[in-house]
Amino acid sequence: MTFRMPPEWAPHERTWMAWPGPNPTFATPAELDEARRAWAAVARAVRRFEPVTVITGPGQEEGARALLGPDVETAVRPLDDAWMRDIGPTFVVDPGTRELAAVDWTFNGWGAQGWARWEHDRHIAKGVAELAGVPVHSSPLVNEGGAIHVDGEGTVLLTETVQLGEERNPGWTREAVEAEIHARLGTEKAIWLPRGLAGDYGTYGTLGHVDIVAAFARPGVVVAHVQPDPSHPDHEITRETVRILRGATDAGGRPLEVVEIPAPTVLTDAEGAWADFSYINHYLCNDGVVLCAFDDPRDDEAAAVFRDLFPGRTVAPVDARTIFAGGGGIHCITQQQPRI
Repeated sequence: MTFRMPPEWAPHERTWMAWPGPNPTFATPAELDEARRAWAAVARAVRRFEPVTVITGPGQEEGARALLGPDVETAVRPLDDAWMRDIGPTFVVDPGTRELAAVDWTFNGWGAQGWARWEHDRHIAKGVAELAGVPVHSSPLVNEGGAIHVDGEGTVLLTETVQLGEERNPGWTREAVEAEIHARLGTEKAIWLPRGLAGDYGTYGTLGHVDIVAAFARPGVVVAHVQPDPSHPDHEITRETVRILRGATDAGGRPLEVVEIPAPTVLTDAEGAWADFSYINHYLCNDGVVLCAFDDPRDDEAAAVFRDLFPGRTVAPVDARTIFAGGGGIHCITQQQPRI
């Protein structure tokens, strides 16, 4: 059998999420409550377009249901953190038989970072696969769902500081990583970006996930984060990203069309660190685009671009500032299960 990861714009059976619990990311009761309300807002937004199941830790389901509402399903599994894109499975489909399976990447807390806990999260992919009733394809590669983005036609976006980082895969060559990625995702060509945004290397960062930097909008078309302000360290990083993408071709040999999405105008976060707010970390669901919003003048501009990119889909902005304070965005907390 040859399995392939469908693109995010393909029809979904449902979306999977994880419920925030007490951990170093949400260190105080107030931070945890704020995070739960932010996660619930995303779940309710996605539920407008497709079913949603939220995994909660034991004893947390009642409180979760109170914020999620009656239309969002819950299931109980032990959890460490709440970033389902990274701890959950990557669903793949056999195009011939239409069999669904779940890739279980090896998870080590985003490169065994000191603040991370993954005693339970390393088992969540198998737990979700069990709930979905699909077989598991285990991979020895340390990888996360936010570190890959596919076009559904053989091309995958990767970053060197993730899959090739010593914190995750010491001893793996580029060729070995590509072979494993292609075998699991059914891809044929990898486009490597050198790194992620500057803020992604700080506390609660992922060390360079691609899904805040660039994403396929359709085959041959990529949306890319750009930082217009030259005082921000992401200015040069994103210029390099765009240069690489504009010089790349996909698995079919097509040059990529790159749609630049400017960062919000705010340059620093509430603690004074460089902000990595990005509209690229959106989530495509059935007939909808759940888009990060930041109460920023560029929110409307970004929404207009996504409406043009995805005609026929409703663009639903959700305030993502609390999610970004924890180290990610809307795409980072959602994981699609394809419809077969």
